[in-house]
Amino acid sequence: MSANHTNSVVSTQKRMLGDISVAKNIYIACGYTDMRKSIDGLAAIILQQFKMDPFQSALFLFCGKRCNRIKALLWEKDGFVLLYKRLENGSFRWPRNESDLKVISWQQFRWLMEGLAIEQKSSILPAKKGAFC
Repeated sequence: MSANHTNSVVSTQKRMLGDISVAKNIYIACGYTDMRKSIDGLAAIILQQFKMDPFQSALFLFCGKRCNRIKALLWEKDGFVLLYKRLENGSFRWPRNESDLKVISWQQFRWLMEGLAIEQKSSILPAKKGAFC
């Protein structure tokens, strides 16, 4: 197999399988989402409830009541990609305090995928103003 053919296959696979790194923003739907919803239902939530464009280059995250399953919706140039993750042990630390769409950073996304809350306390405390060493 030639190098050009291999690169073409890899490029096609990334496009078909969904490369979330192309997302310019990550949005998390705080609160509970009916996990029976699929692409059309989740796109309708984005459009009607959150007044956002589901066709933008963004990753939209949804979680149900059990907190061990999430769905992610991503628009690619040729269609939607729906990703589904179910944890066998543990649960996601999903924000439940509001029913809004919240933008999160890639670091917060990593924390979420690692089972941590998206809001972390700083590990370095602010210094007190005062005498020099």
